Amino acid sequence: MTEFLQISDNPWMLPLLAFALLLVAGLAYLILRRKSGGLEGALADISFDRIERLVIPSADEGEILIDYLMLTSKGLLILEVKDNQGTVFGGDKLQDWTVINDKRRYTFSNPQPALYDRIAAVRQIVREVPVSGRILFLDGADFTKGVPDMVTDCANLVVDFGEPDKNAAKFKIEAFKPHWELIHKAALGSSAA
Repeated sequence: MTEFLQISDNPWMLPLLAFALLLVAGLAYLILRRKSGGLEGALADISFDRIERLVIPSADEGEILIDYLMLTSKGLLILEVKDNQGTVFGGDKLQDWTVINDKRRYTFSNPQPALYDRIAAVRQIVREVPVSGRILFLDGADFTKGVPDMVTDCANLVVDFGEPDKNAAKFKIEAFKPHWELIHKAALGSSAA
């Protein structure tokens, strides 16, 4: 009891203690939110297996890097992840997309053509399996003028590629497994090998 009185006698201790508790609670909330949702949560909801940073041969005899290749109940999904914060102005026919936020304005190349190349490279390996691609913008990106083709967020990714019937999903996944193994064999020095 005397320790409590000593803390309360110091005018700075209670506000400092309250601030420390708020800081710990805020960090705990962020950690739980990231684990239960966001990118990892969406990937866990839709994929039965995945390969990160996959390098495979491309059509022009070079190599192509894929951020994520996932085995889903709807086939293979190529995912390119973008962490752009702010308002994004992009379109299917624009060469460059622009991001404007409180700190700055910048442009980056339209990611759709590269995604088409990745889809084509995977289709060369697995010709009999559906192959889809998405450009995933994480929280903090806002498309005020419309969302371009093949662009999504975590919530819509789960809606598009999630499988509520897990028994039906297992049956589909088994049919895709031999093709998934072909991807592993074609991998060039990535985490799939």
